[in-house]
Amino acid sequence: MRRIMIWGMAWGLLLGASACDGGEPPATPASPTAAAVQPAPGKHQLTLDHAGVTRRYRLHAPASYDPATAVPLVIALHPFPGEGLGMSEMVGLDGKAEQENFLVAYPDGINGGFNALVCCGTADDVGFLRALTEHLISEWRVNPDRVYLTGISNGGDLSFRAAVEATGVFAAIGVVSGGFGGPLAAAADYAPRTPVSVITFIGGQDRYVKEFQAGIRTWQERLRCAPATSTRVAETIGMTQARCADGSDVHVYVLDEMGHSWPGAKVGMIAAPTAGLVATDQIWEFFAAHPRLS
Repeated sequence: MRRIMIWGMAWGLLLGASACDGGEPPATPASPTAAAVQPAPGKHQLTLDHAGVTRRYRLHAPASYDPATAVPLVIALHPFPGEGLGMSEMVGLDGKAEQENFLVAYPDGINGGFNALVCCGTADDVGFLRALTEHLISEWRVNPDRVYLTGISNGGDLSFRAAVEATGVFAAIGVVSGGFGGPLAAAADYAPRTPVSVITFIGGQDRYVKEFQAGIRTWQERLRCAPATSTRVAETIGMTQARCADGSDVHVYVLDEMGHSWPGAKVGMIAAPTAGLVATDQIWEFFAAHPRLS
């Protein structure tokens, strides 16, 4: 919970509302592209009704997108408070999608946040992610074996939660400055029932570094992962990797000089352009190597 309060203070200076008091989320400017009636390349502002609530999300389809050809999907989850537009502008996944031909969806949380492991609200966000994925598989020709989830902070926490509770949906998750913790994760049997590979990025200067590291250790213990091998990918960046009993992989990057940020992002309050690597590139490379395991 303390992590969320810090986000509120930082964003409150700009938004005039504290995250702690459940203030309104940042306003979303009107999309320059109308919602697509039929799947097509471009940037689309769309909605999906779930659990009696109309949920908003942005969808980027690359210029090479062909509705007749199955493509991977990456769902990217913003921090709290935030919204999909800010996430899309920060992480650079649209550009990566243009290079690699995949769809990117950016959902908006309710009141600026997602119901993850330590925050925020009571919305059925795991159910919404499942419904969104099913919709995009059905209507936008997404390959069900190539569905991935990534997020930062609150969005990273929800990525862990969805990996456990949305059984069989996600092949892999990419978590940046987020953790596997809180009351739900405290249960000894709280772990994925089907393989979900994980790549995660932790800042050595993040005040939650110990919690994040403890959480990923718990994840590895519950999945009976082999002892991790470690390497230094740069002077201030360490990386460990482990193969788990179910065949999933866990890659952990610790950036000694980074705080609560997205490595390599160039814009946004939590961007870390000089972190020493570009998380977006590493995440997609990891996703591309990890289709869903049966």
